Amino acid sequence: MADLLSDEEIEAQCPDDWSRDGDEIVRTYEFDDYLRGVNFAQMVGEIAESQFHHPEIVIRYEEVEIRLTSHEAGGITEDDIEMAELIESERGE
Repeated sequence: MADLLSDEEIEAQCPDDWSRDGDEIVRTYEFDDYLRGVNFAQMVGEIAESQFHHPEIVIRYEEVEIRLTSHEAGGITEDDIEMAELIESERGE
């Protein structure tokens, strides 16, 4: 099991445009239309399967919210930071 990160580690390591919300890191991505968001959510799901680290994904009309936490550890770990970085690299932002 991964170790929980300290508040300072989370702040220093969290990718740009991601924020902390309690025991989760969160980012909302905006899209021009619904299907682009759905396609993005599918891509995130594929990354999650390959990493065996599954986020909460909320699909709205023109945005997709991603929430990451390590339930087994009870908060934010390196696994969450790594997953956020992978999503960012695939998104190309």
